Amino acid sequence: MTIPVASSSELRAISGARHWPEFHRRVIRGQATGQVLWQPRISAWWKDRRFFGEPLPEPYEHLSVPDMFRHLQCSARLYEFNRCFQHVEHPKVNVLKEDLGNNQTLTRIRTPKGEQTAVKEMRPTCRLPLHVKREIVTQEDLRVATWRAENAHYIFDRELYETILDEWGDLGLPTMYLPRVNIQDLYINTMGTEPAIFALHDWGVEQFRPYFDALDNLHDRLIDLLNSLPQFEIVNFGDNVHAGTLPPRWFEEFVLPVYIRRCDRLHAAGKFVHAHWDGDVRPLLPYVRQTGLDGIEAITPQPQGDVTLEEIKKALGDSLFLIDGIPAVYFDATYSVEVLQDAVRQIIRLFSPNLILGISDEVSSTADIERIRLVGNVVDEHNASLEDLVETMSPIDRGATCG
Repeated sequence: MTIPVASSSELRAISGARHWPEFHRRVIRGQATGQVLWQPRISAWWKDRRFFGEPLPEPYEHLSVPDMFRHLQCSARLYEFNRCFQHVEHPKVNVLKEDLGNNQTLTRIRTPKGEQTAVKEMRPTCRLPLHVKREIVTQEDLRVATWRAENAHYIFDRELYETILDEWGDLGLPTMYLPRVNIQDLYINTMGTEPAIFALHDWGVEQFRPYFDALDNLHDRLIDLLNSLPQFEIVNFGDNVHAGTLPPRWFEEFVLPVYIRRCDRLHAAGKFVHAHWDGDVRPLLPYVRQTGLDGIEAITPQPQGDVTLEEIKKALGDSLFLIDGIPAVYFDATYSVEVLQDAVRQIIRLFSPNLILGISDEVSSTADIERIRLVGNVVDEHNASLEDLVETMSPIDRGATCG
């Protein structure tokens, strides 16, 4: 069904009729009778085009990002709620910013244990700033970073939560992601991949253990806060895992023990937990059932990633969820609509009911956004077929199916 251009209030009504939050809950709790939730991440398509000043096709030129999801009749993965969890430094930490010119900004982080500096640069080809100099370059920087992690904490902004809930809440359940785990923090946040790998070899792993322990403890304090908030049922480990930089022996040593402990703590509070693995993952798939996770987000199958759908299914088995699964390249004109439709049906056949269908990882700014609705039509057909099946069952069989 094609939805005509509508006002924001009309789009909210259409979205509300779908009951996305409750459907989202039923899926993660195994109560959706095999029906599939279509939850693509498409915000980058909107943001990238806005950054480059490119006009959007109608009606998207005049829609907000939440209304774009409503117009396309799909659920959204609501990581917007991460803004509610605010990192707070020790009161004696002083952060100063200085404009260096040439689109570069210097950040000075002064602490009782020493100073760190970082430089970022805005470039016309990227809407996010690029790192010119990272916070951790020397072992002295590492010691300062360790002290900062030991003395930081998190607070929850309830007023901001209510604002985001009002804007996005009809599109899915509130969701958040934990900061990147130890070695992934070095790669992406504080050192950069190549410098971190060299430092781990040249300085020795033992030099990093106090920092990793401090990060783990800081994240445990965040988990304490998160576990006190029942409105957050879904937690992601936002690690961007890539086996090319995280070989199995380092995964076993650094990441696996933390995953197991985190999952134990979060499961005790009833949370559904998954991790974001969006690089090459074949060498790490044998570990997924040891992690304690309920599922893996963003595993990218061939032709974009390094694994087949069958290999993913073998690793996840019948207990872990696949979150996403459709290669993002299938939303560009390079691949036919038939290739996309066939992939969607294969993913549903292999992974349902342990599936939240999405895009691995996000659509590009060159994607055909109307293919989002096309996938939704395939999902609707699948879900309708299950509704028809339930209607034809006897009351006893229907009860067994619906749980």
